[in-house]
Amino acid sequence: MAGFFVELVETTFASTKKNDVTMPAQPKSITEPRVLTVRELAGYLRVHQTTVYRLLREHKLPAFRVGADWRFNREAIERWMIDEQKRS
Repeated sequence: MAGFFVELVETTFASTKKNDVTMPAQPKSITEPRVLTVRELAGYLRVHQTTVYRLLREHKLPAFRVGADWRFNREAIERWMIDEQKRS
């Protein structure tokens, strides 16, 4: 009986791991892309994507558009973070 539950748990976690599409909280190395999407920036800053769009609307984030999509230079975001920390 215990073997059945162990197999059930292993099967459940194995199937959820395959479908797990969460973004990493922060880029892991300098080999990460220099340009981030809204989703990637939200993960990097550990905020919701809605917060990123609100900051964009308030002109508080350094960003540029590619067509209808927003993009962020990682170095510019890091400088923005340092400036924001100095203001606090």
